[in-house]
Amino acid sequence: QLQLVESGGGLVQPGGSLRLSCAASGFTLHSYAIGWFRQAPGKEREGVSCIDSSGRITYYADSVKGRFTISRDNAKNTVYLQTDSLKAEDTAVYYCAADPRACWYGYSWYGFGAYWGQGTQVTVSS
Repeated sequence: QLQLVESGGGLVQPGGSLRLSCAASGFTLHSYAIGWFRQAPGKEREGVSCIDSSGRITYYADSVKGRFTISRDNAKNTVYLQTDSLKAEDTAVYYCAADPRACWYGYSWYGFGAYWGQGTQVTVSS
C-alpha cells in the first residue's frame, strides 16, 4: 500500500516552532519531488514549499519564506518542514504530496501530487 503519513503537528504559541515530517511507505521518495501544502478553515489550499528529488532545489511561498525550511532524508524516506517564528495565520492542516515531476516553483500547484497524505493539524495560539 502506497501512502504518505504526516506527523509533528500540534498546538504551539506564537513565535514557536514545530518540525513536520512526511514519511512514505510502500514506495521510496528519492525520485519524487515533495510538496507541503496547508489549508485553513474556509480558505483554499495553499502550496507552501517544495523540494526537488535531489534535494538541491527548494521553493517557498512568500508567506513562509525565511521562516520555514524544507529538507529531505532519502535514507529515512522522509521529508521535513521546519516551521519557525509561527504566527496565528499559520494555523491550518498541513499536507504533503509526492510527484514524479518537478516542483511548481511559483506557478500554479494544481495538478501536483500523485500521492497525498492525510494531514497534520498545526494550531498557533496563545
